[in-house]
Amino acid sequence: MSTYKSIESALIHGGIYGDEYTRAVNVPIYQTSTYEQSGIGETPKWEYSRTGNPTRAALEALIAELEGGKAGFAFASGMAAITAVLSLFHSGDRIIISSNVYGGTFRVLDKVFNNFGIGYSIEDTTNIRELETKITPDVKAILVESPANPLLTVTDLGEVARIAQKHNILSIVDNTFMTPYLQRPVTLGVDIVIHSATKYLGGHSDVVAGLVVVNDDRLAKQIAFIQNSTGGVLAPFDSFLLIRGIKTLGVRLDRHVENAEKTAKFLSEHKAVKKVYYPGLPDAQGYEINKKQAKNGGVMISFELYENYNVKKFFRSLRLVALAESLGGVESLVCHPSSMTHASIPYEVRQKVGITEGLIRLSVGIENIDDILSDIAQAIAESEE
Repeated sequence: MSTYKSIESALIHGGIYGDEYTRAVNVPIYQTSTYEQSGIGETPKWEYSRTGNPTRAALEALIAELEGGKAGFAFASGMAAITAVLSLFHSGDRIIISSNVYGGTFRVLDKVFNNFGIGYSIEDTTNIRELETKITPDVKAILVESPANPLLTVTDLGEVARIAQKHNILSIVDNTFMTPYLQRPVTLGVDIVIHSATKYLGGHSDVVAGLVVVNDDRLAKQIAFIQNSTGGVLAPFDSFLLIRGIKTLGVRLDRHVENAEKTAKFLSEHKAVKKVYYPGLPDAQGYEINKKQAKNGGVMISFELYENYNVKKFFRSLRLVALAESLGGVESLVCHPSSMTHASIPYEVRQKVGITEGLIRLSVGIENIDDILSDIAQAIAESEE
């Protein structure tokens, strides 16, 4: 951390702390669209809130410090953040993406950026040796999630950064699942980090936001230009909410992870569960790599029941855990990736990478662990046929 030895303190005091005008400990909500200027031809610090806003600037400084990057940028959603990053590329460029990524990332590449001549290829980024053979002259970036959504596969981020540097291309990591509290890709050499801040950074399912952190000044200038030009910025009130959410990230994630580890163990020992995907389990794919680059296995769990259990009945039988899109809030949420978060990915692609019709994704909340496990257990029992 640039100012504080511990990330726990930086979560609360990092970036721009307080207000220089009033000495308020919280950065105020500067709810204004424009700013009075002192004279023609002068360059004011603040001129128009699309270009810059003090509340948003405090958030951007905070996420840059937490990730260990040069600059941060706040957007109106995670997809707006991804769109801004993809806008760095040109017609004829190709981007390598992980074999299981968030469906919205696939959709914007396949349905939007393809129209502008920016291509993509889906590769198994967990196989570093094979990955390097896929880099051809038209490849300009590698975009990965680790752990990936929804199969929680782990990619060696340091190796991805090394390969990208070797071939003079960009390395981009979506760090939504881990946050800088659990994993800091920039410190491993990654060029760009993206967050759907809607999730753990906000933490309360009450704000939609996206963040980008870059590790050099050239990229900072490029993203700043794109952010201002395209205008998908985060509003002052939402920036305030996100700063507030980040202050409790450490204590929330400690409880989230504690519950997730107990839930993963419970599921792995349950007779109805065919497979559990959780990078914190010793037999999980990439366990050792994840242990090397992250604090722990995180909060997200995916699992499959045996064929004699009806997935639809399981979802209908839940009482505490809510069936809903998104993740990362204090409440436990469950979803069906193949029909919800990853429905935009073609069926044959989903089957190939392992996003089956029986896959269940669980975002473990901070409720009492006995209540969480009891609800899952009774829903599994109700779903048996």
